[in-house]
Amino acid sequence: MSIQLMTDGGADIPQELLNTVDIQIIPLYLNFKDQQYKSGVDLDLEGFNKKIKETKELPRSAAPSPNDFYKGYKKIEASKEILMISLSGGLSSTYENAIAGKNMLLEEEPNRKIEVINAKTASGGQALLLFEAFKKIQENYSLDEIADHLQKMVKQTATLFVLRTLENLVLGGRVDKVKGTIAKTLNIKLLMKASEEGTIEVAEKVRGDKKSIRRFVDQIGDYVKSVEDKILVMTHCNAKERANSVLNEIKAKYPFKETFVTEMGPLISTYGGDGALVIAFFKD
Repeated sequence: MSIQLMTDGGADIPQELLNTVDIQIIPLYLNFKDQQYKSGVDLDLEGFNKKIKETKELPRSAAPSPNDFYKGYKKIEASKEILMISLSGGLSSTYENAIAGKNMLLEEEPNRKIEVINAKTASGGQALLLFEAFKKIQENYSLDEIADHLQKMVKQTATLFVLRTLENLVLGGRVDKVKGTIAKTLNIKLLMKASEEGTIEVAEKVRGDKKSIRRFVDQIGDYVKSVEDKILVMTHCNAKERANSVLNEIKAKYPFKETFVTEMGPLISTYGGDGALVIAFFKD
């Protein structure tokens, strides 16, 4: 391809897409007390889960540096244009650093063409935009045309989450321990979504796992009426059977053109915790 697709460690990309197209990934960092890891490079999901169980500690995530992006862009042959789809700027400084790395390279090589898109989402939402970019490359869109198109599709992206446990949010200090204990006692499950600004917000609190899954599936209809020409990407944290079961429920109710399921990487798993599911699709 004349356009090189790139993204970062916030994206969880189905194997079907990785098998079809070369996507360069700039990893984020996970900082435990004793060591720093590159997400998905030095630490896979199995090692990540083992580390958390051993240490009872959640890592702090850190964005790739501008220099990480500069080196990533520079590796791509100069004749290729680059399209970078970044983790939401509302969640991380990754997007700002991707822009800074671009500017560093352009100072050296001003004829390079690099577009950086703030996905305003994460995980499967970034993968959904990568699918869309690949489709437009196949349709011979120019880099500028693809960038303009993706800016519109970012606004059309729905990213929905359901958490089975609040354990990681409590461990990470994002939910008060007392509130977490009360929620566990009352069997409260959180439905969350990516906001228009690209932050994550609680959409609903539902009592019971079955009810939360039912609502998770039903709320797709709040965003879209016609799905026959759309794809859906689901990601899961350590919950393959749960993911496939819920995906079957979704497909029975909403006949998406294609559906993909993949495991969350360590970065998104840090926040979601065991059993977490994320779905992403384009709204009407």
